[in-house]
Amino acid sequence: MNCLDKIAPLFTGWEETMIWSCLQGIMGQAIYNHDFTSAVICSGDFCFFSGTPDNSLLQQVKGPLLVPRTGGWSVLIEEFYGNRAIREKRYAILKEPDIFDRAKLQAFVDALPAGYELCAMTEELVPVLLAEKWSKDFCAAFESPADFVQRGLGFAALRNGIPVAGAGTYCIYNGGIEIEIDTREDHRRRGLAAACGARLILECLDRGLYPSWDAHDLRSVALAEKLGYHCGDPYDVFWIGR
Repeated sequence: MNCLDKIAPLFTGWEETMIWSCLQGIMGQAIYNHDFTSAVICSGDFCFFSGTPDNSLLQQVKGPLLVPRTGGWSVLIEEFYGNRAIREKRYAILKEPDIFDRAKLQAFVDALPAGYELCAMTEELVPVLLAEKWSKDFCAAFESPADFVQRGLGFAALRNGIPVAGAGTYCIYNGGIEIEIDTREDHRRRGLAAACGARLILECLDRGLYPSWDAHDLRSVALAEKLGYHCGDPYDVFWIGR
């Protein structure tokens, strides 16, 4: 039994694709104590803590988003970071196969406003997205633009050839992807996120992949529900300030 197999029981039932991806040996890093009773899985900006709360694991992560599985971890995080640990709410989105209405999704794609162009995230476009703070997470988890094109998926809305909205791949796991979606602030409320998200979901369905979604706020929940998802339970995360 390898180390990932030994810590896997600590994360049983936790419906987070970043956890699945790490345990499947695809993306992310696992850190654990000597007897495998405590572990943290780190992927992108997220660190997921499970098992017996262990202060030594907190010393080995950078964050900035810490997700405790139990109240004991929450107490330890607040004690360790003090007022740098800002408690926030995120919202789980249910993973439900066969809920998507393709015609409705295509209607969002077709409603892309005049003056915008929807295109796939190509090897040439990825460096442009990585250079901007608002768009870098569409493809930042991958080793290179070529790696993203080979293993990831994404679509961007362009205005005069410049990306201003998009839906990309935050992580991959066996059978699906985790969607990352955003719009540049000066182009919001024009239906661009819905168009990009719908196009990415349709592509996932065509490829037999599940397009998983996790909402960072109620605005994200509303968009997810608009595209056919259903909201699950809120959960606590800690944003670690600098």
